[in-house]
Amino acid sequence: MSVDILTIDTPSGTVRATAQPRGTDAVVYAVTGALRGWVHVTGTHHPRRWDQFTALRVSLGSVNAMEATAPGESLPRRRGSATGYTGGLVRWTDSDYPYQHTAMTPVESAAGNAPARTMAKTLALVMQACAEDVAHGPNLHRLLDASRERETPGLLRFLDWSIRRGEAEAAGFERKAQDNRRNARVAVSNWWTAARWLTARPHPVLMLVLMNYRGSLASRADYMPAYAEYAERAAREERDRVGRLRNEIASLRAQQRPRRRAGRCAARQHPAADTPLTARSRNSPA
Repeated sequence: MSVDILTIDTPSGTVRATAQPRGTDAVVYAVTGALRGWVHVTGTHHPRRWDQFTALRVSLGSVNAMEATAPGESLPRRRGSATGYTGGLVRWTDSDYPYQHTAMTPVESAAGNAPARTMAKTLALVMQACAEDVAHGPNLHRLLDASRERETPGLLRFLDWSIRRGEAEAAGFERKAQDNRRNARVAVSNWWTAARWLTARPHPVLMLVLMNYRGSLASRADYMPAYAEYAERAAREERDRVGRLRNEIASLRAQQRPRRRAGRCAARQHPAADTPLTARSRNSPA
């Protein structure tokens, strides 16, 4: 089997990244040359579509820097330096805007310090090269399928929580809109009452009540309807977001069902004794 070695020109010098596929859920790159350490590439969901597993996540040192702290010895560092760096990158392509997109997660040293500009550029180039290599490799679909199986249970829990929170926020905005509408009507009614009193019996206090200044009846009658419209718009947007989340939950569950059936069929065909007793640690570099 041929070994995939990337040669990457960076401001820090030439970096070589040797691909070492690890099962179906990750590709690990051993980094040598101007840098030494490990870079992991896994599949993940689209940043704005929870049910679409079309993105790649690159993490320095560990399989997923968002979930686990990498061992210190696996963190990429400049040759001759003891300072390792954590961070990552997500790469995806939108169907309606078919260009490559990347988003960097903060890159910092194990002590929490930002890297120098040259080092930051070097790490970004290495991560982008590893992501590109996997994106055009023959195992991309297996990596994305593995990410769907790995992330779906947690995503379903998160989306269920998000729906409950969104419904509560939408209801809160709707209550604020109703309160503002009611307060505006009360302010208008009181203003006209004061106006009638002023017409019947002029008085300086009534003139003051009818003036438009901050906190006055006229001011409240003016801005309360606008506040109500803002709250109603926020409630509609939150309801729309909850609707999209419901659709994505339905999509995730639909994607789970065929795999569960396939898993049960495979379990009937293979004896339990064939199942490995231990799983390899996800945080080990190779």
